[in-house]
Amino acid sequence: MKKIQLEILGISYSQAQAGAYALILGETGEKRRLPIIIGSFEAQAIAIELEKMKPTRPLTHDLFRSFAQTFNILINEVIIYKFSEGIFFSKLICFDGTKEVEIDSRTSDAVALAVRFKCPIYTYESILKEAGMVLQEEKEDKPMEQVPVEKEVDESEYSNLSVSELETMLMAAIDEEAYERASKIRDEINRRKSKK
Repeated sequence: MKKIQLEILGISYSQAQAGAYALILGETGEKRRLPIIIGSFEAQAIAIELEKMKPTRPLTHDLFRSFAQTFNILINEVIIYKFSEGIFFSKLICFDGTKEVEIDSRTSDAVALAVRFKCPIYTYESILKEAGMVLQEEKEDKPMEQVPVEKEVDESEYSNLSVSELETMLMAAIDEEAYERASKIRDEINRRKSKK
């Protein structure tokens, strides 16, 4: 199965879920986006490394990097290999100089380690088709941090809408770069399609 490389486009705070953030990954050189809801600790760990900040004491992901490097273990790549019931599954592809080993990981931790090991992040076409979103028109002048935070939406609000209405709402959310709302609408559409 062909791997598709992703890049980190941004992290934004979520008011819809207390303490949660939306990590936005994008297909390298393309307009497809993969929004992933992550916890505040992992969001902080990713942001600190991306901003080249040095905490006074090592964070857990920094400790893991130091431990791995001490024993000559590299993380060569991260693969987001599965999406099920709104949850992404990832694995670390590690190499100790002799053999390659795959280690299961939460996606947020895998991305936090990928930025520390400066290794690529990949996924598969099937994941992007199921959970990804395509931007109709890239808004180059609008940085990720300035995207307005979503208001809380009651998911039962979606239950009264048809699939075609949900698909229209999904396209509008993507156009507005409201990735969190779009992911909730996408999940509702996928739930309905899987029941057929």
